[in-house]
Amino acid sequence: MTRAQGPAGPWTSAATLRRALARREISAREACEAALARLHAGEPRVHAFLSTSDERALARAEVLDRMRVQGPLHGVPIALKDNIAVAGMRTTAGSKMLDSYVSPFDATVTRRLEEAGAVVVGKTVCDEFAMGSSTENCAFGPARNPWALDRAPGGTSGGSTAAVAAGFVPLALGSDTGGSIRQPAAFCGVVGLKPTYGRVSRHGLIAFASSLDQIGPIARTTADAAFMLELIGGADPEDATAARRAVPPLAGALPGSAKGLRVGVPRHLISSGIEPAVGARFDDALGELVRLGAKVSTIELRNSHLGIAVYYIVATAEASANLARYDGVRYGRRAQAATLAEMYDRTRATGFGPEVKRRIMLGTYVLSAGYHDAYYVKAQQVRALIRDDYARAFESVDLVALPTAPEGAFRLGARTADPLAMYLSDVFTVGASLAGLPAVSVPAGFTDEGLPVGLQLIGRAWDEATIIGVADAFERATPWASEHPAQFSEA
Repeated sequence: MTRAQGPAGPWTSAATLRRALARREISAREACEAALARLHAGEPRVHAFLSTSDERALARAEVLDRMRVQGPLHGVPIALKDNIAVAGMRTTAGSKMLDSYVSPFDATVTRRLEEAGAVVVGKTVCDEFAMGSSTENCAFGPARNPWALDRAPGGTSGGSTAAVAAGFVPLALGSDTGGSIRQPAAFCGVVGLKPTYGRVSRHGLIAFASSLDQIGPIARTTADAAFMLELIGGADPEDATAARRAVPPLAGALPGSAKGLRVGVPRHLISSGIEPAVGARFDDALGELVRLGAKVSTIELRNSHLGIAVYYIVATAEASANLARYDGVRYGRRAQAATLAEMYDRTRATGFGPEVKRRIMLGTYVLSAGYHDAYYVKAQQVRALIRDDYARAFESVDLVALPTAPEGAFRLGARTADPLAMYLSDVFTVGASLAGLPAVSVPAGFTDEGLPVGLQLIGRAWDEATIIGVADAFERATPWASEHPAQFSEA
């Protein structure tokens, strides 16, 4: 697991490529060709993509080259998680249930990025219906971690983070329900940003848990992630949960600073169950924040230790409701059968994978008449307490710091027989999701085995600017963002 300094691809960042395109040092078609060449050379080893769109991407790049006015992402190749709709492209959500579905419309985030001049080169591997922590639940095979090909890239947005880490594209979108952007970003050594719930439209995102799902950017640098969030955020008449709030000029406020900011650390949450090397890197990161002028103190999030239990009740309940539409009549594939009931059974038995079936069963159970109050209602009550804990913490601190994940990337196959062990990968990320808060994972060093470690920063609702500023300051003061897997370095 060797590391190399400098860019893991033809560009150090999307910002560097944008400048080269604006100066016409490179054409949009040349940028697209370079990305596709690198993608196809490395893809057999990584399997970051479920589908690519070479002809569509090259045709769009040629159109952009003929345009006199350039958008802010003019000619920049990007990848989208395969639960985000792109008109005319296959969109499967990693499931056999949707293996032949071609979207007739663009998600709002897709439209906004293409209006800004981005070029979609493909759709990335994800756990089926965004349920998992390793991409191993994808019906079409898992992605692999570019740092160690026998390791998981994390999930459910592992394909997007692997694509960025391997240098196939400088930018990608993922979706985060309980940590599905941040955890794989930590495993792959890139930046992953989960916005405040409601900051980004979910129109065109295939739903898993509607009160938790949020689309967010994945990038090589914090500045690129901030810039991408500016472009995709904001109100949307197609989505009632998208807040009517203007997105502040996040990228324009950089470079960021940590000076004078108060950082809270819930030490009780990381007192056990964490890999020693991850704990050491986290302490190193806190020391760096102090050197940058931040004030670090211990806080208590009294109910956050219940986060995993609450999350897997609320999320499975919402999944049960959302996935009921895939019955062979309204949506999804249809199995042949003699009766309607048999058709329902066969459709769902062959269309859904084991993890999706497990979560539907759990969700249906906690919503059933005899258990609704004991489980679902109680979980929502504890969710409110977790939200209140963060609100109290933010009376005395400006942001909360945690490791992104309790360990480095685990081996593929190591957790598939133990769902609970897999669920615990999200132990440090579910709290921000349940509370609807913005959070970012930024590279913070390596384990003893040479696997990336992430620092997670959680902010107040709608205050992405603070966590982005601190993440940017930390990134510029440390060498971790400039390191990449040597096996995907430039020849």
